[in-house]
Amino acid sequence: MYIQRKQLENLVSLIRPNRVVVIYGPRRCGKTTLITQYLASIKEKYLLVSGEDIIVQEHLSSQSIARLQNFIGDHKLLVIDEAQKIRNIGLNLKLIVDHISGLKVIASGSASFDLSQQVGEPLTGRKVTLRLFPLAQLELSGIEKTHETAGMLENRLIFGSYPEAITTPGNQEKIRYLKELVSSYLLKDILEFNGIRHSDKLIKILQLLSFQIGHEVSNSELASQTGINNKTIQKYLELLEKVFVLFKISGFSRNLRKEISKNPKYYFYDLGIRNTLINNFNPLEIRNDVGSLWENYLVIERLKKQECTGIISNNYFWRTYDRKEIDWVEEREGKLYAYEFKWKDKKTVAPGDWIKNYPGSEFSVITRENYLDFIC
Repeated sequence: MYIQRKQLENLVSLIRPNRVVVIYGPRRCGKTTLITQYLASIKEKYLLVSGEDIIVQEHLSSQSIARLQNFIGDHKLLVIDEAQKIRNIGLNLKLIVDHISGLKVIASGSASFDLSQQVGEPLTGRKVTLRLFPLAQLELSGIEKTHETAGMLENRLIFGSYPEAITTPGNQEKIRYLKELVSSYLLKDILEFNGIRHSDKLIKILQLLSFQIGHEVSNSELASQTGINNKTIQKYLELLEKVFVLFKISGFSRNLRKEISKNPKYYFYDLGIRNTLINNFNPLEIRNDVGSLWENYLVIERLKKQECTGIISNNYFWRTYDRKEIDWVEEREGKLYAYEFKWKDKKTVAPGDWIKNYPGSEFSVITRENYLDFIC
């Protein structure tokens, strides 16, 4: 079953001659399928190669214009999967788009710390970037009726939204898939990165963060609990962000004395990964972490919507030392939008300090009754 990806529309609109479209995303999130669907829709001659192929690596790392032209030939589109595997790929793509008139290029990769470093500066002004996440609810809503979506909510809070986790039938089969995904793919990019030796420490960090969703995270506390120094903790957290396992949200502050802004919150790109790390696939009715699952779900689905629909926003949480808090704050188009997430429908109003200090802002409570408007 193929589920139409919103980023396919964006890919179609962004491809231009002598421009590189870079597609980032975690492993197994559907980058290759997205590219395959795009290629099936075009008639122009294209060359599809993998950066894992040593022959491709040899040609596309050559920095020889003549050799690059000879390799590409008369193709109108060059597509490179696993582009980060190719040495000096950024410099070579610059040579390609500068010297082969009319050529379009798509480069995809999962290890963003490699690919972004290689293509960033060399391709300034010559590239656009698409991020591809696990399936978004706004994509699934294209094949579901509202009551079907409501019936699948618990499943998505437990098993996440990776394409195969969505399409695999049966809970035990989903669990087997997720455990294979974690053991074989989750940390592959990091462990291939030079100097990373302690995979057990990475797993420990992730497990600790699994229980801190919705709370500020202290590097010092993580260091104390894992036996790793603060500097290494910071390095590991940055790598886990760059390979699309975690993402960080900072506290919002306009330098009011009461506001907390030092420690960030971390969320998981996918709840199936989070629940696999702690081996908890229990139904919601017997769990004590439903509030955390709900918050993480809404945050990542909101990020997917922002990415797919072009909402440009700075995202934060807000909290004061006297425990006033707002789960999610967006700063966009010169205005502040505050959102509180509630699994159980409770009457909630904006904190007085927020209203007093940010009088022009809007405040909304997101519940199971209205969440689809927030994420779709």
